[in-house]
Amino acid sequence: MRKLCLAMAMAGMLASGLAQAQSTLRIGLQDDPDVLDPVRARTFVGRIVFASLCDKLVDITPDLKIVPQLAQSWTVGPDNKTLTFKLRTDAVFHDGTPVNAAAVKANLDRARTLPDSNRKSELVTVASVDAPDATTVVLNLSEPDASLLSQLSDRAGMMMSPATFDKDPGSKPVCSGPYQFKERVQNDRIVLEKFPKYWDAANYHFDRLVYTPIPDNTVRLNNLRAGDLDIIERVAPSDAKAVKDDANLRLAPVTGLGFQSISVNLANGARANNPLAKDKRVRQALDLAIDRDVLNQVIGEGMFQPAYQPFPPASFAYNTAFEHKGRDPKKAQALLKEAGFDRVKFEITFGNNTTMQQVFELVQAMGAEAGFDITLRPVEFASLQSSLARGDFEVGQSGWSGRVDPSGNIHQYLSCKGNLNDGKFCDAGVDKLLNDARAEADTAKRRAMYDQVLTAMQDQRPIVYLFYLPWTFGVQKKLEGFVPYPDGLIRLKGVTVAKK
Repeated sequence: MRKLCLAMAMAGMLASGLAQAQSTLRIGLQDDPDVLDPVRARTFVGRIVFASLCDKLVDITPDLKIVPQLAQSWTVGPDNKTLTFKLRTDAVFHDGTPVNAAAVKANLDRARTLPDSNRKSELVTVASVDAPDATTVVLNLSEPDASLLSQLSDRAGMMMSPATFDKDPGSKPVCSGPYQFKERVQNDRIVLEKFPKYWDAANYHFDRLVYTPIPDNTVRLNNLRAGDLDIIERVAPSDAKAVKDDANLRLAPVTGLGFQSISVNLANGARANNPLAKDKRVRQALDLAIDRDVLNQVIGEGMFQPAYQPFPPASFAYNTAFEHKGRDPKKAQALLKEAGFDRVKFEITFGNNTTMQQVFELVQAMGAEAGFDITLRPVEFASLQSSLARGDFEVGQSGWSGRVDPSGNIHQYLSCKGNLNDGKFCDAGVDKLLNDARAEADTAKRRAMYDQVLTAMQDQRPIVYLFYLPWTFGVQKKLEGFVPYPDGLIRLKGVTVAKK
């Protein structure tokens, strides 16, 4: 009898475990996110978590149209210097407080003024925010800003409960998305649970989300193939065929809006004291040493489209005139000699995952042939972000997930006060062009300004662009309704497990 009871108990535990597994969606990330505070966060993988945790004022569609989320509608003033939102009335934060105009104003003011905010340059044109009533938010701009609405479709537009602002909100975030924060174990997992009071809860079908950082591509894929993960992001190009050939899996690729690059530390702390920082000819030589086509063929297997500018091919600001083929190590060596160097030593700091290790080992080999002695410094991805921010790098990996408006791909990185301008490049002429382009509504005029910026970048080379980022997801075939988006975020509205 005792054995029978034990067997029944074990069967019950197993059934309970299976039931829990069916209501839990497990997502494998390439890196561990940094702080879970949209205002202070820098990492792409953090944005994947935020997509289910923190609603935004507006969102985008797969074809890059702006659509309502917390804001039901918006209007632009006749002088293009006000942006007025009408909020939905049924949204609440995870602590039960309402998402009203006062809360939105508090969030935007925090993002504009917090000393370590990484959203300041995204919202720099917002001079003030008014909340005339509970459902109306008015952004008063210092100048017209064609990029602002698209910025509010990402972290700048994410809302957290103002009641938590003085309680280290990044460690236990309280937002208003379909899932609420449960726990985090650094470098192991982030767990979210479904928020029953979410205004659109009926369209979210999992009780729990578990995000697991797995930097090794092979390990991440093996976990997907074994059924221990339901979705993985950034399938390595070398693994794409394995996913396609697996009857239980589906490869879900989409062309992204962002880029992978390396930034030179020009003026950020003691480590800016190197030949790359002092002479643009050395930076030009580094650019000439790198063959993007080889990176694409050898590591990207045709999926890493070469990049020579921050604007993706889908952008109106993209200009093929700034592209070139191959590399020129002889010209690179000549530039080094002209600058007074036989060889130049420097270090690349990068996020330690399989793909980036391969990319920078190849860059290291190419550089050696052109006169560069490159050492590699792999660090955990969150540590990379900290190193970049405090200037603890000579050359650093600098990837960006991309934004709908071209200003979102360049202003933060190249304007003098840009929050992601880790190398501290600053040029008054470029700064004026970037600000004027953001304020201009006419697309043709904006493109002409961005062409001038790109011309200056070709000369100065504070950032060396490598390739455009494809977002390639591996998904269990049993999942229905999953759609990849060009911004790389994982949106779970309508995603379900197929009924057997």
